[in-house]
Amino acid sequence: MFRYQIIVEYDGTKHSGWQSQKNATSIQKEIEKILSKILKIKVNIIGSGRTDAGVHSKNQSAHFDYKKTILNKYKLISSLNYFLNKKNISIKKIVKRNTNFHARYSAKEREYEYIILNRDAPPVFDKNKVWYLRSRLDIKLLKKASKKLIGTHNFNAFRSANCQAKSPIRTLKMIKIIKKNEKIIFTLRSKSFLRNQVRSIIGCLKYVGEKKWSIKDLEKIIKSKNRKDCAPPAPAKGLYLSRIIY
Repeated sequence: MFRYQIIVEYDGTKHSGWQSQKNATSIQKEIEKILSKILKIKVNIIGSGRTDAGVHSKNQSAHFDYKKTILNKYKLISSLNYFLNKKNISIKKIVKRNTNFHARYSAKEREYEYIILNRDAPPVFDKNKVWYLRSRLDIKLLKKASKKLIGTHNFNAFRSANCQAKSPIRTLKMIKIIKKNEKIIFTLRSKSFLRNQVRSIIGCLKYVGEKKWSIKDLEKIIKSKNRKDCAPPAPAKGLYLSRIIY
């Protein structure tokens, strides 16, 4: 048995998320269906983690096992993408891995990107790819506030009510914020994230950037550990799983 890693890019707009679900269109289900058809054997793929409905990916990582050596990876990628591109999914790479490799458990860090379009005019081309905000955000305040979130904290206030993680303790290793023309791009890195953690963080930082909250208000929310104190989470459409670090 051989193990193969796949790197996947997808537009999550019309999908129910990564994870296979009954009566819903998921990224995992679509890839498994086409891969099984081409390889003529039932294939199960395991992803590095879930992304929710509407969330995109630049480099999702997953693996599958196959009893044969794949001799022509280029041909397999082309065949997969012939079908998957119609679903706004693209297989960027297939890599043969040691059987000890696990897409989820071997991951050392995960990196997410969130994009805010901050201008007067609503988007046309980026309609389902960014969070459009007319209210001007103070970049200096955003950067200053974000430093309060870096490190190991109890992020219970920043996770969804249906988050199944046993512990709300997470170590946020990096929050990088840059302004590129009309876009504000947030990059967050951690070994793992709680469900809705990134979107909740962005929602809170948005309040600080708009000066609805002070930095002290943000600190109080971290200490409260209460979801009810958190700002509404940012919409899924601005969120991207940017890369998995092994």
